[in-house]
Amino acid sequence: MQRYKHSLAITAIIFILVLTLSQCLSKPEKGMATTADLRGTGYIGSAACTNCHQEIHKSYLATAHRNTSASPSTASIKGSFESGRNAFHYRANVKVAMEQRSNGLFQVAYMNDQEKQAFPFGVVVGSGRKAQTYLYWYDDNVFQLPVSYSVWAKAWVNSPSYPADKVRFDRLINIGCFECHGSYIERKGTQQEGERMVDYFDKTKVIYGMDCERCHGPAAEHVSFHSSHPEEKQAQHIALYKQLSRQRQVDLCAQCHSGGHTTKNSIFSFKPGDSLSQYFSSAIKTGGDVSKLDVHGNQYQLITGSQCYIKSNVLSCTSCHNPHVQERENMAVLSQRCASCHQAVTHSFAAKLPANAINTNCIDCHMPALPSRAITLKQEEKTNADPNLIRTHFISIYPEQTKQFIESHKN
Repeated sequence: MQRYKHSLAITAIIFILVLTLSQCLSKPEKGMATTADLRGTGYIGSAACTNCHQEIHKSYLATAHRNTSASPSTASIKGSFESGRNAFHYRANVKVAMEQRSNGLFQVAYMNDQEKQAFPFGVVVGSGRKAQTYLYWYDDNVFQLPVSYSVWAKAWVNSPSYPADKVRFDRLINIGCFECHGSYIERKGTQQEGERMVDYFDKTKVIYGMDCERCHGPAAEHVSFHSSHPEEKQAQHIALYKQLSRQRQVDLCAQCHSGGHTTKNSIFSFKPGDSLSQYFSSAIKTGGDVSKLDVHGNQYQLITGSQCYIKSNVLSCTSCHNPHVQERENMAVLSQRCASCHQAVTHSFAAKLPANAINTNCIDCHMPALPSRAITLKQEEKTNADPNLIRTHFISIYPEQTKQFIESHKN
């Protein structure tokens, strides 16, 4: 009996020691980042970046990249839910109404004023600078809703890729849309159904918008180190864009700005310094007749086909764009970046323009907004769909647009 009590006491002591040791080992070091992120090991989430990068974080919140997708709300959806402004009519007796109900926001199809179908807004796609489209969840699949919103027209419009004369809710959305309009979604599996591949998602595991780590790569170790060593001002344990080769720099943007591609690996795994060949099944075709390229999504091919890019060894996307600041359509700022290379510029038509017009707007003549063939939006009162106007990244001379620019600046 005495031996039993002695053994029991030793066992209890060992248990306490093991428990204490395990707690000590599990405690993070001072400053260690512990926030979990859906993407797994190495990632920490953008909230952890704000302590050291408050101003960058604040300005980035206003950018199109950050707001390229969102959860649905009356704030994130640009269109109106007010009666009289909340419907798209396909025909006199057929419409889709945007309705705010007690259980959420819905697109509701009506025929002869009788409700036929109703699906809730599930995902907002698009920053709202030009337009937005919307998705809904059906079990583990995602589909596009039939009505989108045009910001420039201030109207609900027919969604791209849907017929303009009938209501449909059946356009299946795959992971590619999320890869370039978000930072992460968990794909549970895929299945071949006829001619199409169907993706199945976990709707509880989504990171909307382009966050810090989508471009900068996993940052948990970076945050941990600098939290523990605040005196260190040189960035550690994070990819530095400026140290990448020019090709790797533009690859980072080209994963989404080079058109649609068949992928062999999800670009959610793309990290700074990776080559697109690791993710795309075939090489991006560059050169040739760029007039055949749509202005939507093909910025990489357009810019690399431009003489400005070809004749430079350093020109990259960030030579013109500051991704942390919302400055699109700020022609004066963007034109100053043109002037950093084109300091001595002479134009034969300069006398026809007010003083300083060229210095404050190079863009509308050399990179005009052109109609997209891929993205068109039909308003209900129009017979034909209107093309979305997108600024071309093929830097060149555009006589017709230049003529329009001169006319618009006369007196």
